[in-house]
Amino acid sequence: MPIDQQQYLNNDATGLANMVSQGDTSATELLDIAISRCEQLNPSINAICRPMYDIARERIKQPLSGPLAGVPILIKDAVQDYAGLPTSNGNQAFNRLPATQHSHIVRRLLDAGAVIIGKTNTPELALKGVTDPKAFGLTRNPWNPEHTPGGSSGGSAAAVAAGLVPLAGANDGGGSIRIPAACCGLFGLRPSRGRVSPGPAYAEIWEGASSDLVLSRSVRDAALSLDLMAGGNPGDPFIIAAPEQDFRTLAKREPGRLRIGFSTRSPVDRPVHPEAIEAVQRTIALLHSLGHDVEEAQPEYDGHALARSYLSLYFGQVAATLQQARDMGASEGEFELLTRILAALGRAQSSGEYVSRHRDWNQFGQALGTFYQRYDLYLTPTLAHPPIRHEQAELPSRQQQILRLMLDSGLLSFMARRGWLDTMIEGMALDNLTYVPFTQLANLTGTPAMSVPLHWTADGLPLGVQFCAPSGGEALLLQLATQLETAQPWKDHWPAMAGAVSPAPSPAHAPVAS
Repeated sequence: MPIDQQQYLNNDATGLANMVSQGDTSATELLDIAISRCEQLNPSINAICRPMYDIARERIKQPLSGPLAGVPILIKDAVQDYAGLPTSNGNQAFNRLPATQHSHIVRRLLDAGAVIIGKTNTPELALKGVTDPKAFGLTRNPWNPEHTPGGSSGGSAAAVAAGLVPLAGANDGGGSIRIPAACCGLFGLRPSRGRVSPGPAYAEIWEGASSDLVLSRSVRDAALSLDLMAGGNPGDPFIIAAPEQDFRTLAKREPGRLRIGFSTRSPVDRPVHPEAIEAVQRTIALLHSLGHDVEEAQPEYDGHALARSYLSLYFGQVAATLQQARDMGASEGEFELLTRILAALGRAQSSGEYVSRHRDWNQFGQALGTFYQRYDLYLTPTLAHPPIRHEQAELPSRQQQILRLMLDSGLLSFMARRGWLDTMIEGMALDNLTYVPFTQLANLTGTPAMSVPLHWTADGLPLGVQFCAPSGGEALLLQLATQLETAQPWKDHWPAMAGAVSPAPSPAHAPVAS
């Protein structure tokens, strides 16, 4: 009997692969359902910016083998190159340049038998915690289309949350796996620096601050993906040691009694929404019920200094990327206003300032290392606020007009070089980080972190919590996530638009184990 849509939704990627291998369904049936769901739901959420249905149909004509054989998935349209197709990075200038070879992770996914059916939407240059590129339009959250799915992997998150595919590629340079996971009720693991290669086109992304993996509905799919993707590529500057066993095996082990420090205070001293605080408090209750020791504690680092270091990286990387675009014949006018402003600020900072801010990363790493001498993990909200409405991410039109005038006249660069805009820039940056102040610590220190979907707000929106671990600590994170998933399952919580039989969690909250 052919598989139906409800069976498709009831299974994660691992389950669907098992069904294919056992003859209970076929790659053709799965692809037909996936494409049907994409055609039905993608117009409402705009998660996919490049369908690859014809490529997928040709692929399933070939024999497929591996742990994801026959399973339809998506990849993010940033970093995750597919040979012969452009990687747009949310911009039409890059959308004209086909990739010459598969990226490491795309090659690994194809080697595992996965069927890639498209590329997912991302903000321009993957720069934001929302997904709203002018080139492809904004992506909507399946739980409430008036709200963001997060970013920059928002297209992948929306696609998985709506049940288009069971998992989708993602990357995280400042929270871009964890933020959309938290917004869309998904599991999102950011691996340690060097665990997954970004090659061969890149030796490292954002000075090593960015890592690739997936967004998924289940912990075991994330563990499987990490097993498939982990490893180096010739020329990589840093490769982390492999674990003693595969991550799928390690994820099934009990984590033991853990010492967990937690904080709900914003590292940039901005307000934290009561729902984000409650998400952590309810998680603490669940952790206590599972036998873990939890107490309020946080690493001793300067959150404002970390924000400045992150912004220095942010500005410099955008300036370099726009220079790359000009070198390949694009004009700066092909980029969005905010991107061009960031590039101007990046060009205005001196090389000495950039290097000085980069050296500060060591201070944050040392503070985190000291913290982990006492605690196994660090718990915070993933977001300081529930998923915001789309209009909350937009610069006011008057502010846009002023910035455009300053940029076009050269006044912005002139003032930035002289340090006259430092206070304004820091204020704007802190305003931007008000919603997402907790995620950048893991990026600059190169440590793994995960967002776990343990809370839904009174309005029915997901709001994940974040756990951070020492470098190389993915196995411990996966073990705790498996334990939490068993105690408080989330895989069958679906937004209404997914059309699943299982209802969404009742507003205000998923239950806490007693």
